[in-house]
Amino acid sequence: MKILMIAPEQLPVPGNGSVEICMLAIAKQLAVSHKVTIVSRQSSGLPNVSNHGNLTIVRVPSGSSQKYIASVLRYIRGKYYDIIQVDNRPHYMAKVKHAFPLTPVSLFLHSLTFVPRTKAVATSLDKADLIIANSVSLKSNLSRLFPTQSSKIRTVYLGVDTIRFKPNDSKKKSDTFQVLFAGRIIPRKGVPVIIQAIGIMKRKYPKVRLIIVGGGKANYINSLRLLARKNRINARFTGMIPHNRVHQLYKNADCFVCPSQRHEAFGLVNVEAMASGLPVVASSIGGIKEIVRHGANGYLVKQYKNPRSHAEWIGKLAGDKNLASKLGKQARKDAVERFSWSKMAYKLMTLYKHASSNLKEKKTS
Repeated sequence: MKILMIAPEQLPVPGNGSVEICMLAIAKQLAVSHKVTIVSRQSSGLPNVSNHGNLTIVRVPSGSSQKYIASVLRYIRGKYYDIIQVDNRPHYMAKVKHAFPLTPVSLFLHSLTFVPRTKAVATSLDKADLIIANSVSLKSNLSRLFPTQSSKIRTVYLGVDTIRFKPNDSKKKSDTFQVLFAGRIIPRKGVPVIIQAIGIMKRKYPKVRLIIVGGGKANYINSLRLLARKNRINARFTGMIPHNRVHQLYKNADCFVCPSQRHEAFGLVNVEAMASGLPVVASSIGGIKEIVRHGANGYLVKQYKNPRSHAEWIGKLAGDKNLASKLGKQARKDAVERFSWSKMAYKLMTLYKHASSNLKEKKTS
């Protein structure tokens, strides 16, 4: 099959954004058996066209959403595809469907951010042949917001590179207990909560250390540095780390934290941590509850706005290295069995073949 994947306009492929990371990983899997084209935005340092066997990445002019989608439509005009996937942009998807009325067009949603409950979004969603949600939680929310679309929504979990993200068997034993956070440094991710939690913990476990990986606005990060100093904790802010190097930081950690304060559709960092053999302590919210199994591969924090609740579960791991190791081994097993990109791509392709067959039946009936 010839498959087209259209990325959002904000970041290039490859890039450090979770959507772009997922798109490239999926495309590589699909390209084993199919011809795949990703259309992304132009970026300095990247060629306008990259070829990797059956995978082609085309980068078109951007600068605004209007300019970008116009560039995309200009590039794909007159071409043929068996299936078209548009990620996270319902209005782009509707315009693409208008240009390719006889081709199955899917909308792959990674969050609720770009699907507010408005008439315009509802109109665009109505054009999709298939809507992919990356968790049951996201599917449930979408069905609640847009009940007339519920019959076309399917769940496909995201995945992880279980070869690159793997346990560090040569890790040296240390008295320091390293707690890792990775993600965007924005208020909804809950970094202040985890800083306060480590401040509470260190009274009993003075050798706990917090590593904070990610980028954000300078003023906000400075306020977090001040909070860390106020709580007298050993904290390191690494800044943005390219995704192709971030696995090294997982290898040196003892546990991973995801203290999100608002709905997370999936939480890619959690499965990366699990694949790395780390127990995860995460807010019991959204799709995270479908990944982290309380007491099996990590802990879910029900009172996730309360730093003491996070401190309690992290402290449980810090105080019992054997328990942390046991949960970490199960986390790795779960990541390999449930969240490999190959399994995810197989399920996605099954849905696309079914959608293609359905559309062909409609044409002939």
